[in-house]
Amino acid sequence: MDYIEKLQKTVPDEVLIGLVILCALAVGFVAAGLVLSLLSRIIKRSKALSLFVKCERLRAPVYTAVPILTVFIALRLTFPEALRHPFFAGVVKITSVLLLYWLAMRIIEVVASAITKRYDITVRDNLRAREVRTRIIVIRGIVTFLVFLAATVAMFLQFEALRTLGVSLLASAGIAGIILGFAAQKTLGNLLAGITIALSQPVRIDDVVVVEGEWGRIEEINLVFVTVKLWDLRRLVLPISYLLEHPFQNWTRTSADLIGEVNLYADYTLPLEPLRDKLKAILAATPLWDGNTQVVQVTECEKEAMKIRILVSAGDSANAWDLRCLVREQMIAFIQENYPQCLPRQRAELAGAISGDTVH
Repeated sequence: MDYIEKLQKTVPDEVLIGLVILCALAVGFVAAGLVLSLLSRIIKRSKALSLFVKCERLRAPVYTAVPILTVFIALRLTFPEALRHPFFAGVVKITSVLLLYWLAMRIIEVVASAITKRYDITVRDNLRAREVRTRIIVIRGIVTFLVFLAATVAMFLQFEALRTLGVSLLASAGIAGIILGFAAQKTLGNLLAGITIALSQPVRIDDVVVVEGEWGRIEEINLVFVTVKLWDLRRLVLPISYLLEHPFQNWTRTSADLIGEVNLYADYTLPLEPLRDKLKAILAATPLWDGNTQVVQVTECEKEAMKIRILVSAGDSANAWDLRCLVREQMIAFIQENYPQCLPRQRAELAGAISGDTVH
C-alpha cells in the first residue's frame, strides 16, 4: 500500500488510471478466455453436449462483459474517488446492468437452443419433441420477461432519485392501481393462460388443429398469443386464452395417427364385395396407408341411393388427406368402369305403365 501511495504522489493520476484500465482489460480478457476454454472442455467431454451446445454465441458478451466489469472493479479498488462523480458513477451502474443483462439473455438463448436442437420435430413420431419444445418456448418467454424485469428494477435501484420516485408512485397508487389492474386483466389472463398451456399442454408446437373451422398447424406459441399456420399458408392469430376458453380439435394430441373417412353414394344394385377387393388393391399399392384400418360399410339407406362409408388409416393428417382423395378418386373410377348402371340415379314410375294402360 505504501508503494502505491508513493506511486500516486510521483505519477499523475491520469497515467495511473490508464495503467489500471489496461491491466484490468488484460486480466479481463485472460479471465474471459479461461472461462470459455473451461466451458468448451466440459462440453467436449460429453458427446451429447457437444452435439447441441454451441459456445460461439457466448464469445461476444463474455469477451465484452468480463473485461469491462474487471475495469470497473479495479477502478473501485484503486481509485474509488474517480467513480464518485455522479456522471461516471451513473455510467458504471448502467453499463454494469446492461452487460449482465446481455450476458444473461445470451445464456438463456444458448441453453434454449441446445434443448430445442436435441428434440427434432421433423421425425414421424415427434410427440415427445413437441411437448419439450412447447415447454421450452413458454418457459423461455417467462424467464426472459423476468430477467428484463430484474434488470429494469436494478436500474431504478441504482439511483437515489429514481428510488424515491418509485416509493412516491407506490404511495399514490390507490385509484390508479385499481384502474391499471382492470386494464391489464386481459393481459394478465393471457400470461397465466400461457403458463397453464406450458404445464398442461392442450396444444404443442406443430400440433394439427381445427380452430374456428380452419385446419392448420400450431406454428408459434408465445406468452400472449398463438399462431396457427393454415393449410393455404394463411396465419390465424389467437389470444392464448382462447385455447382454454373455447373448444377446438387437436388431431395430434396423443399421436399423429388418423382414420380418414370417404363417403360414396351408389344404387342399391351395386355389389359390395368387389368394392372391398378394390380397396385392398388400392391400399396395397400406396405408401400413404399405415396398414391398420380398411373398412367398407353401408351406413345409411336413402330413397334414391345407399351411403357407403370407407375408413382408411394413415400415419399423420397430411397422409390421411391424400389417402382419402386417392381412395375416393379410384373408387369412383372403378364404379364408372365396371358398374356404370349402379351410379346414383332417380327412379320414376308412370301410373299408366303400372296399370297396363298405353302412355302416349
